[in-house]
Amino acid sequence: MPDNTKDIRGSKREKLAEAIREQAAVFIEREANPTSLITVTRVEVDDRLKKGIIFVTVMPDSKKEEALSFLRRIRSDLQHHLQKSGRIPRPPMLDIVDDVGEKHRQNIERIIKEVGL
Repeated sequence: MPDNTKDIRGSKREKLAEAIREQAAVFIEREANPTSLITVTRVEVDDRLKKGIIFVTVMPDSKKEEALSFLRRIRSDLQHHLQKSGRIPRPPMLDIVDDVGEKHRQNIERIIKEVGL
């Protein structure tokens, strides 16, 4: 008989990550300074559902460090917001990082358009 435990855990992890992404985006939009645009691009959660990473992009790039510092300062408020949302009763410990991969993807896309491919 096949072991579906891994699939169930993976599905639960994906659902948790998506719920965190949605709620974090709402919270950040409400709390952030309008001088920069902060976008939650993705969330990764470990197999034990104890730790997670929120990946964000910041525009303009000159506001990135200021925005990341702000997000790290309000992390406990975000944890509380996630609990209050009702969808995430025990949110994992979260870190917030710049999504460098997304920036590379956007740069590649821009180059392809310039070359005309």
